Amino acid sequence: MAVTKGSAGVIKSGATTIGEVKSYSIDQTANTIDTTQLSDSAQTFVAGLTSFSGSCDVFWDPDDTGQSSVGVGSSVTLNLYPEGTATSSTYYSGSVVITGVSRSGAIDGTVDATISFQGSGALAETTA
Repeated sequence: MAVTKGSAGVIKSGATTIGEVKSYSIDQTANTIDTTQLSDSAQTFVAGLTSFSGSCDVFWDPDDTGQSSVGVGSSVTLNLYPEGTATSSTYYSGSVVITGVSRSGAIDGTVDATISFQGSGALAETTA
């Protein structure tokens, strides 16, 4: 069984790496369409439209070009490399709208930010 360390991951806005990333998540879903007929004894479904959304948590860095490129309301191409950017590594790419950026800090911690996004169109899986 292959295991990939989370620390290998890289996230880019276009070609610009988003720096100081602590964690990320990306969720893919498919709607279902009910195809049950009156004569059926159990519900049946077919796959409908797909979508994706997610977020990434970063150590807030106002000087990071990647973080600055993902302001609320911006549309960017997001590239997520779970295995890193080495040749033949799998990555995911899609157009997204940045739906939120929240920042938080504490007396005994760092200032962090969470960048949330909603996909627009399909999420492609390919190799570097």
